[in-house]
Amino acid sequence: MRGLRVLLLEKNDFAAGTTGASSGMIHGGPRYLLSEVKTTRASSQDAGYIRKIAPHLVFRIPFLHPILREGGVPWKKKIRLALVEAFFHAYDGFSALKGGKRHTRLTAGEARALEPDLSSDVVGAVTFDEWGINTDRLCVANALAASSHGAEVRNHTEVRRVLREENRITAVIARNLLTGEESEYRCRILCNATGPWAPKLAALAGVTIRLRPAKGIHLVLDRRITNVAVTSQCIDGRQIFINPHENTTLLGTTDDDYYGDLDDIPVSEDEVEYLLQGMERSYPEIRKARVISTTRGVRPTLFGEDVYEDELSRDHRLIDHAGEDGLEGFVSLVGGKLAAYRQMAEEATDRIAEKLGIQTPCKTHIFPLPGGDRSPDADEISQNYRIPPYTAQRLLDRHGSLVPTVLASIDEQPEERATLCPCEPVTRAEVRYAVRHEWAATLSDIRRRTRLGAGPCQGCQCLVPAVAILGEERGADPIAAIRSFLQESWKARSPILKGIQLAQEEMLQMTYRGVLNLGDDSP
Repeated sequence: MRGLRVLLLEKNDFAAGTTGASSGMIHGGPRYLLSEVKTTRASSQDAGYIRKIAPHLVFRIPFLHPILREGGVPWKKKIRLALVEAFFHAYDGFSALKGGKRHTRLTAGEARALEPDLSSDVVGAVTFDEWGINTDRLCVANALAASSHGAEVRNHTEVRRVLREENRITAVIARNLLTGEESEYRCRILCNATGPWAPKLAALAGVTIRLRPAKGIHLVLDRRITNVAVTSQCIDGRQIFINPHENTTLLGTTDDDYYGDLDDIPVSEDEVEYLLQGMERSYPEIRKARVISTTRGVRPTLFGEDVYEDELSRDHRLIDHAGEDGLEGFVSLVGGKLAAYRQMAEEATDRIAEKLGIQTPCKTHIFPLPGGDRSPDADEISQNYRIPPYTAQRLLDRHGSLVPTVLASIDEQPEERATLCPCEPVTRAEVRYAVRHEWAATLSDIRRRTRLGAGPCQGCQCLVPAVAILGEERGADPIAAIRSFLQESWKARSPILKGIQLAQEEMLQMTYRGVLNLGDDSP
């Protein structure tokens, strides 16, 4: 948008790493208010901008922060509730920046009326507001916006080498991981915006970046089990929450130093139990809910010593390696939070534009992302394309004003209105659109674009018809595509399988092995 020629190279797929494993919120972060006011303010301000440029992807999440009876004398409980309310009174000033509602103090009865399954130990509660967002679609929308202004966008393309001439970056060698083809791309500036992988790319360029990566996981529940998000406290004092998100509920998150493989992040039974045990304090019924999967990711937190993981700064840092390492043409953006992604990008692009002599100002805070200008009426979409109203609404939540374009294939092929995944009503037309126009090259890509297989079915009903479309459009090997999807989803599900769910998983695996002849090397 500033007149630069831009190429985006993404090793895996958009939102396949840290962003997709986040809590799915553009929030100010009240937990940072006491130590990082700057971070809270910046995140809240950018959340307000994101609501304006991508309104179809954003949804309100009211939070309930319960105060529990934990022994002691009654007047201490009243003081504690008053202190918590005072804290959120201070947070109200930042909530205004993102269009959130002010806090409300509730009695125990009012809190339990809102959420009947709260602990009987609740003595009061405070509400506050945050905004949820479809992170997968947010990333794709930014890539689509860049492409519409002339950028080249390539996913499943990994940078393998960085080329230098003396003290200047000149090019990168990248490999398409689906075809094995390698290409050289010349550049004047290489921007390293790779999250926890930033030190690895920096090493390819011959410089050093220090981060302190922190691993976080969520448990994914099969439905929305609460009306609002509910906070709780783990055994070590950390705050966690359950968060109704899309058609599921997220329970998270952990925060632990991570030294392992960024491309193969495990989830342990201890982490699962840590979250369940912590949530039981506020929501004793949590173990009756069905956990269907997990998410896991690594935060690119800035390096710090002599502090616990969850006390690390969530601020970001822009590194111009010309000044720090004497290496021209290389800029790294590290740290930060999802809620401030747009501001971080603006800051990095300002520096790049300055180095290249470009004076065009940033407009991303006012320019709507694709689909964000206006949204058609769900009933109108339902009638025009003869699809259920709920299917129409979910399409609007993902694509906004682009829904007529997404469903255009129905005009020529009425069978394209058929629903493939009943959990997140996904039509054949939407899957085909993702493959044709949104760089979806694998079943996992399709899941990120459409949420196909992200609900309670976990893909058991929709993989075969979806892979048929992938084969028609891209010539993909259906057996290899399904095997890859199952192997990835197995990593997310295996830590939570037990009892009847384990038996169901065994039946599902045998179905794929028998019907599709996946063989014994499948998960």
